[in-house]
Amino acid sequence: MSYSQKNIRNFCIIAHIDHGKSTLADRLLEYTKTISERELQNQLLDDMDLERERGITIKSHAIQMNHSFMGTTYTLNLIDTPGHVDFSYEVSRSIAACEGALLIVDAAQGIEAQTISNLYLALENDLKIIPVMNKIDLDSADIESTKDQIIDLLGCDGSEIIGASGKTGQGIEQIIDAIINKIPYPSGDSRGHLQALIFDSVYNPFRGIEAYFKIVSGSIKKNDKVKFFSTGREYHADEIGTLRLEKEPKEIINTGDVGYIISGIKNAQEVKVGDTITSCENSCKSPISGFEEVKPMVFSGIYPVDSDDYEELRSSLEKLQLNDASLTFEPESSIALGFGFRCGFLGMLHMEIIQERLEREFNMSVINTVPNVSYYASLKNKENIQINNPSDFPSVDQIEKVTEPYIKAQIITKSDFIGQVMNLCIEKRGVLTSQVYLTTNRVELSFEMPLAEIVFDFYDKLKSISKGYASFDYQADGYKSTSLVKLDIMLNGDQVDALSSLLHKKHAFTIGKKICIKLKELIPKQQFDVAIQGAIGSKIIARETVKAVRKDVTAKCYGGDITRKRKLLEKQKKGKKKMKQIGSVEIPQNAFLAVLKLND
Repeated sequence: MSYSQKNIRNFCIIAHIDHGKSTLADRLLEYTKTISERELQNQLLDDMDLERERGITIKSHAIQMNHSFMGTTYTLNLIDTPGHVDFSYEVSRSIAACEGALLIVDAAQGIEAQTISNLYLALENDLKIIPVMNKIDLDSADIESTKDQIIDLLGCDGSEIIGASGKTGQGIEQIIDAIINKIPYPSGDSRGHLQALIFDSVYNPFRGIEAYFKIVSGSIKKNDKVKFFSTGREYHADEIGTLRLEKEPKEIINTGDVGYIISGIKNAQEVKVGDTITSCENSCKSPISGFEEVKPMVFSGIYPVDSDDYEELRSSLEKLQLNDASLTFEPESSIALGFGFRCGFLGMLHMEIIQERLEREFNMSVINTVPNVSYYASLKNKENIQINNPSDFPSVDQIEKVTEPYIKAQIITKSDFIGQVMNLCIEKRGVLTSQVYLTTNRVELSFEMPLAEIVFDFYDKLKSISKGYASFDYQADGYKSTSLVKLDIMLNGDQVDALSSLLHKKHAFTIGKKICIKLKELIPKQQFDVAIQGAIGSKIIARETVKAVRKDVTAKCYGGDITRKRKLLEKQKKGKKKMKQIGSVEIPQNAFLAVLKLND
């Protein structure tokens, strides 16, 4: 097939979770005969077991289709994107590599928070939006109401909205026609300096890292010497090609097209999503704008259950990082748990996915410590420090001011649940900034709130009070001053650093009490009393006691003088006291996640 820049269409699919975008992608691949019937399976682009089980897209995927339309063969590059808020960084890079987007809205559920968030990302990048109303074959589909919501959101004409069904294949032909007719072909100077945007990378254990890119200008040939802008390192393009169902090696890739490059890179730090590839001989002057380092939002310690597995855990995390550029980690140690790693995640789902992938793909049993966010402290000696861990928290007399990360949250819910949603957000220190009715019974609420408050159980609570109808999305909103304290948990006077947490002063007493009660249930009885205490500095704010296992030492005394019984009880008391001095308390693994389950 001869190359023509005018016959290339690059597009992505944006939608909320479970609005049927992976199924619709399957139908597009089937219609363009990119895959044969033998290769066809549901969620074809979701190749991870976890993605199939949970029905969510975790990694971005890209695939090329060819389609003949009115005697001309067009190259269609679909760059699939994740729908969950935790993976929005991948969405933003995928969107930057496209000229158009299919906006998928479920006819039964209407517009959700993540749809709006990703749509704004697409509009910022000047993408041509093609609205698609999916699942119109369902009995519960409310077609007219959904159509009105899309018209209000985009300001488009009702006739532009394509009704489709990923299940039955209805409307697929109209979608393909709209992609060819409405999405502009990629602009860019085919004779200019090479500029290619990296939008994803995957790790191949035999060949190193495969970087996926879109060429913005110029062209790349096999065996060219190329340079990565952010690291300044140079490589040979050992293999380049396009992303069909199987990789298809090519001799040259031109402006506007999407492809992959393999150059034997083994280190994850050398390939950064959003970076620019250029040629060494004829390099461009500046990188493609919009590159930013991914910033983790939630931090948690990951420790091996068996301390001998520390090195194995390190190599497992390194391999995961090659596949998931948004995971960050650094070594740390804990008195209670030994050696492990301090990991940074984009959110709670991201953390859960990483933990599950460690267990499945690398057979690692790990303990997660209580997740928290990153704070900044200004000290009286004018020094500024970052606090990622309760153990980094300076003493109160040194602190001038502490700031914590805030977010702008958008919640879309049915109007019946406004009261409960507002109460939940206010309880989590949220401030209502706007309230907009999208339809007569759907409302969008915007809040400013601390990220630390949504890290634990916020999303679960939101889903339960709204009976599963509320959708939630957020963006970072800088740092604001806060009143922070460090809550320590002590067992028999010994501090357990893995159970320490940083909390807002307002919640410290309640949470301290709850943790002590929870630990009392979880810690098995010992031969001696175990005191569980919650402390802020030297002030004890909560205490529970796990009573000792009682053995009836007076059972053999029947009748006789009371002093005989007393003598035996005193002897037992001395033994218990001695045991308390030399005995150690075994903390069960589930106690480390006790804080997460406080409201169960």
